[in-house]
Amino acid sequence: MSIERVLHRALAKGGEFAEIFAEDRRQTAAVLDDRRVEDLSSGADRGAGIRVVAGETTGYAYTSDLSERGLLEAAEAASAIASEGKGGTRIVHVGNSNLQGGSIEELLEAAGDLSPRRSSPRDPQGSAMRMLPETVSKADKVNLLLRADDAARSAGGAIAQVTISYADSHRRIVVANSDGLVSGDDQVRTRFIVSCVAIGDSGMQTGYDTAGKTVGFELFNEVDVEDVAGNAARIALAKLDARPAPTGVVPVVIKAGSGGILFHEACGHGLEADHILKNSSVYTNKIGERVASSLVTLVDDGGFGDEWGSYAIDDEGHPAQRNVLIAEGVLTDYMWDFLRARKEGRTSSGNGRRQSYRHLPMVRMTNTFLLNGEDDEEAIIEEIPFGVYVAKLGGGQVDTASGDFVFGMSEAYLIERGKVGGTLRDANLIGNGPEVLQRIDAVAGDFAMTQGTCGKDGQSVPVGCGQPTLRISGITIGGTANA
Repeated sequence: MSIERVLHRALAKGGEFAEIFAEDRRQTAAVLDDRRVEDLSSGADRGAGIRVVAGETTGYAYTSDLSERGLLEAAEAASAIASEGKGGTRIVHVGNSNLQGGSIEELLEAAGDLSPRRSSPRDPQGSAMRMLPETVSKADKVNLLLRADDAARSAGGAIAQVTISYADSHRRIVVANSDGLVSGDDQVRTRFIVSCVAIGDSGMQTGYDTAGKTVGFELFNEVDVEDVAGNAARIALAKLDARPAPTGVVPVVIKAGSGGILFHEACGHGLEADHILKNSSVYTNKIGERVASSLVTLVDDGGFGDEWGSYAIDDEGHPAQRNVLIAEGVLTDYMWDFLRARKEGRTSSGNGRRQSYRHLPMVRMTNTFLLNGEDDEEAIIEEIPFGVYVAKLGGGQVDTASGDFVFGMSEAYLIERGKVGGTLRDANLIGNGPEVLQRIDAVAGDFAMTQGTCGKDGQSVPVGCGQPTLRISGITIGGTANA
């Protein structure tokens, strides 16, 4: 196996840059629905993609054959596309999907003295997983589901349905390019999700909770699945007595961790360099300008401990970095992948990510979060005569060009006379990212993170989101009661 030979073949027709991305992924999933195991599966996938750039043309060819022969065939295909010089990007699949020669280990050996690493809060230089999920029996994984199911149902007789899912993945990657970069990473993620349905006089109400980190099965040494299930059930049961959410502009307090998705969607995507270079972001050409309250310092950090979006290197082989995007309200930088950064005479910020070897990398967020402030979380609420306390945000959508967004509130409570009161029915937060950032008038010091999956241009990647408890002086609630 010769990585140099593959890269040489990729550049043979005049390309100016070539890259090999190889991946070996193993995963397990288990789903318990109404105490029946509906899914208990495991799978493996491996392959490589070769990218060749010539001017404004990018050729990308992927294959499931990791042998030198398979990589050379993909390199030839990518080189041929790039040499056409028609501009744009074209992706092709080459080889026979039933042929799976070669291995990640052979690529590592060919790369020389390279030890794939993972990010860790205890050892920033990387460390081995303590409990690889593939070494844990399926019976032990199913036992987690059964324990959580018991805990959820014991929360109250109104719990009518419980769905619990477990998932893990072990992903090893190797990246090499014609600039001389050779790097690798070993990423393990484990996640647990509980969803409950309660039925009462007000109809069906749902609640959910999750736990997940970039760690192995040792996640469950620190996460109690009974607590996760109990919290999901509590939310569903509380909604049975929920009142309609107010309608109109009111102050909103967002609980620590739960509102990180707001920053991910409302401004994070608009700070990704592809949107900036296409002039499709409200933040284009605003470096150095005040775009938020002075209480807002926004960071994207792919090496942030064991959080859900963490890794040692991105999918272009560049180290994860801590990137300050907004500092005390002033826009300081955007997030960059390698090729866009090189075109602009910059360096990569470690944000080049892809769903798998079948996909080209693009600039993506990792762990995006608001830093701690100095306000007291209780005082933030006590100062509000009437408003809404959001304990958990659901899904949402944003228009990066305008900054307009809509988010669901999946757990929220009314604030009256400085006290958190009754549960509110699900409703929407409606606003504009830049305007909301300016209206943040209090930030506490109780920082927390949560995990999610980010979709963009047909690709999904794991991301972390976080923030301390904060207050927005006014934002539109799309409820059904009068404010």
